[in-house]
Amino acid sequence: MQRNNIPDRSIRICADRGGTFCDVHASYPDPENVEKRKEVVVKLLSQDPSNYSDAPTEGIRRVLEIVTGESLPRKTVLNTDKIDYIRLSTTVATNALLERKGHKHALLITKGFKDLLLIGNQSRPKIFDLNIRRPPPLYTKVVEVDERVTLVGYTSDPEAEEHALQFDENGKVKRGYRGKGWDGEGDAEGPGEIVQGISGEAVRIIKKPDADVLKKDLQVLYDEGYRSIAIVLVHSYTYPDHERFVGSIARSIGFEHISESAQLLPMIKMVPRGVSSTADAYLTPILRDYLNGFFSGFDEKLKDGRLKSPRVEFMGSDGGLVDYQWFSGLKSILSGPAGGVVGYALTSWDEKRKRPIIGIDVGGTSTDVSRFDGRYEVVYESTTAGVTIQSPQLDINTVASGGGSCLQFRNGLFVTGPESAGAEPGPACYRKGGPLAVTDANLLLGRIIPDYFPKIFGKSEKEPLDADMSRKLFEKVVEEVNSSGGTSSGASNSRKRLSLDEVVYGFIKVANETMCRPIRALTEARGYATSKHVLASFGGAGGQHACEIAMLLGIDTILIHRYSSILSAYGLALADRAYELQEPSSTFYTPQNRPSLISRMDKKEAEVREELKRQGFEGSRVHVERMLNMRFEGTDTSLMVLPNPDEKLEGENGGEDFLKAFKRVYRAEFGFLLDGKTIIVDDIKVRGIGKTFDTLGESVYSEVEHLRSSNAIKAVNSSNRSSEISSSMTKPAKADTTWSVYFDEPVGRVDNTPVFRLEKLEVGDEVLGPAMVIDDTQTVVVIPGAKAVVTSKHLYITLK
Repeated sequence: MQRNNIPDRSIRICADRGGTFCDVHASYPDPENVEKRKEVVVKLLSQDPSNYSDAPTEGIRRVLEIVTGESLPRKTVLNTDKIDYIRLSTTVATNALLERKGHKHALLITKGFKDLLLIGNQSRPKIFDLNIRRPPPLYTKVVEVDERVTLVGYTSDPEAEEHALQFDENGKVKRGYRGKGWDGEGDAEGPGEIVQGISGEAVRIIKKPDADVLKKDLQVLYDEGYRSIAIVLVHSYTYPDHERFVGSIARSIGFEHISESAQLLPMIKMVPRGVSSTADAYLTPILRDYLNGFFSGFDEKLKDGRLKSPRVEFMGSDGGLVDYQWFSGLKSILSGPAGGVVGYALTSWDEKRKRPIIGIDVGGTSTDVSRFDGRYEVVYESTTAGVTIQSPQLDINTVASGGGSCLQFRNGLFVTGPESAGAEPGPACYRKGGPLAVTDANLLLGRIIPDYFPKIFGKSEKEPLDADMSRKLFEKVVEEVNSSGGTSSGASNSRKRLSLDEVVYGFIKVANETMCRPIRALTEARGYATSKHVLASFGGAGGQHACEIAMLLGIDTILIHRYSSILSAYGLALADRAYELQEPSSTFYTPQNRPSLISRMDKKEAEVREELKRQGFEGSRVHVERMLNMRFEGTDTSLMVLPNPDEKLEGENGGEDFLKAFKRVYRAEFGFLLDGKTIIVDDIKVRGIGKTFDTLGESVYSEVEHLRSSNAIKAVNSSNRSSEISSSMTKPAKADTTWSVYFDEPVGRVDNTPVFRLEKLEVGDEVLGPAMVIDDTQTVVVIPGAKAVVTSKHLYITLK
């Protein structure tokens, strides 16, 4: 190997560990021109225990070998002097939740509420199921804490503000409660110390926790082997003192992980707050164990977090990068898919045209679908593996259909998924004795060419895909399909025997339709016209399915980034730092209360900006979003409201018009307004974003317009009219080879389909379907009737 002179702190590495593959993207200064950066892409199996224990560490080792030119044997502790930062996204916590392999932990909850999280919110997602199987709770033991606080008064009182207990500027009681239930003597409905909660509500302390009893109960838990606990006490969102007290005793005993619900999620509603806390106590220790193992593969500088050490950043479920200290199981559930959303959003959005984008990430295990319309769509409550978690996450719909989805002919139906072959053993063609999967189908249809696919299979990790094994297993399925009756056609209702291609393609059609389902849920089900979107396809298998999915949905434009197969890793390189603060409010949204709400948001904004400044972001590189969690009085559904730039109050001072924004969001969500009802603010939230890049340059749409206006687009192969397609098509000059590929009827199999290497095509080249465009990590199938224009960063595909 030739040694390269690489400056210290100059290599930037991003790694995304998915269910099947681990993708690594790195950039470093060009030795011949330090103002430019060169890029390296490494793709490896997420699990290959016979060769390495951790895929991201192995990927980073390979990157360092390539960049530095030095030989670094496996299991060597890697030196980090040359590394600027490492950014990671991981599915460790997600998999632990899906497989129920989290950390054993106990729940500490207010006395009398022992079964609260087991009872839940009484939702019936499968109301007609005769054999309902509820997933068991995540915790394995419950300890009741003999403490109690309550709120003074209630907000549903028609005269709540007139009757409410009033505090002075120092938080002392100025006037007692005078509403229904007042005992007529004191300041509330009964005895007890009264304090002002964080939300401004009056809190009456009925009973404080006993330290001696707590120590005894917690010691018993510790002696039983518990090292992680979740603390969930009534009204702790506004009065967290008792949770902090319990937490301090637990730390003194030696518990390694303590999830205090008020610290994690200072929001009203005890059930989702409690379930989220147990999820954090269940997942974070597993995540920490994995990260400690990851750090052990590098020198000590990587973890110490000092100024001159390499930075380690993690992708959160909300699409923002966070430090190691802020990264938890609760924030990592959508860590992997979030990187891809950031990648396609930042590379596909055009601020002038504002055409919404559907992102479809076709991975090895599943397909993730999301929508971007100039702003990340975030949900604050989501259900994963039967566990409802209250935490900001990108709105990503997942369906169990990917390259590794198992294929079966069952009860006369072609079935894809939900079972997955994963990385171990993988599809049948991976040479590990795996089952038939979507990858095998694409291989036999000619949509994957073994000579161009990474040769990382077999015991030597150097063997290509095994098409013979895929064919052997599919031939058995063909016999099974035909022996069961095949399909009926014609007036005579005679049986038609299906060919191997027809059976294999039948599975692809089922997989494509399965992938379309969540797209329709994100668009049509919410009142958006699917056909008015652009389809941004990525993931290792995305390019093989993109054109046909777009046809099914009526979409005419497809964007496939040059790094689409590793876009989740590339998205990490583009992602912004995020830091947010949230505080409960419980305030009526009135002109009188608005100044105090704005003042509290101003205070939180200053704290957010200060933290981002500490992380190296200030001035124009910081973007702040101010939100209110609002609902109509008498309802229990709050909506986190972020006003649009044009939603401003009239007058000199202006300011955000949260009332107008709330009504817009509420009407869009429910289709009506509860006019005349008072609006309540449950929480205030401020999110700060530290921009990694000021601009990503010209959009792909502008680039294509410029290419067209300057007549720079030139076709590199012959006409794509289906009537002219024949098996005797000649190989175009720029084609690398030709290959036999099967397309939907009436075209069928085209023996001389041109295959182009993406790196050999020039900007402005136009590939006419049927064709394939390939690079080292992806295959893009251009169907008959489609046109693919090569731009500097994308394939810009249009359909008839």
